[in-house]
Amino acid sequence: MALSRLASEFAAEINNHDWSDAPYRRDRAGHNRSRDPKAPPEPLSARQTDYVQTNVMWVVAQVLGYEDPNFDPCEFAEACGVDMVSNHSLSKASILAGLRIDNGRYATPGTWDHMPG
Repeated sequence: MALSRLASEFAAEINNHDWSDAPYRRDRAGHNRSRDPKAPPEPLSARQTDYVQTNVMWVVAQVLGYEDPNFDPCEFAEACGVDMVSNHSLSKASILAGLRIDNGRYATPGTWDHMPG
């Protein structure tokens, strides 16, 4: 199933951002470390960068899943650039485990409460 227009746009923005110095500074949308003269000298490792990007994907996926009954979080993760192929710890089950879902219902954004079923 194809992602919604909104999910595709969120994924493109997440994938476009350079997350390697995310903990060190506030960045504008579309940050690219290679074009930034103020980039910190020591970026995150590839693994640390992947963790940041994956967490951002989960936060956005939580809201998209709540709003869109046809939302596919694994398709979204892949579109965000989250590496589910070489990173074997990110299986479909682990992508789903990162979301607040109960019996197929996503928790209301900002809460642990689930949508009425």
